[in-house]
Amino acid sequence: MAKLTTKQRNKLPKSDFGLPGSEKYPMPDKAHAKNAKARATQMENKGKLSESSKAKIDAKANRILDGGKRGGKG
Repeated sequence: MAKLTTKQRNKLPKSDFGLPGSEKYPMPDKAHAKNAKARATQMENKGKLSESSKAKIDAKANRILDGGKRGGKG
């Protein structure tokens, strides 16, 4: 996974985040999308992320990983 610097992260549009309102789980590429899914699962298992937030992150990551083939279905 390519390193995402603070400067690069700050330049990302909100739409590149799994949770755009809080700018968490950046997904500028497939490697970051895969990592976001893994981190979201960990946080949900710890009780620090709701099931609905995880579903949003997974849906966005799946769209990136599938190249948009699923049409938004996760």
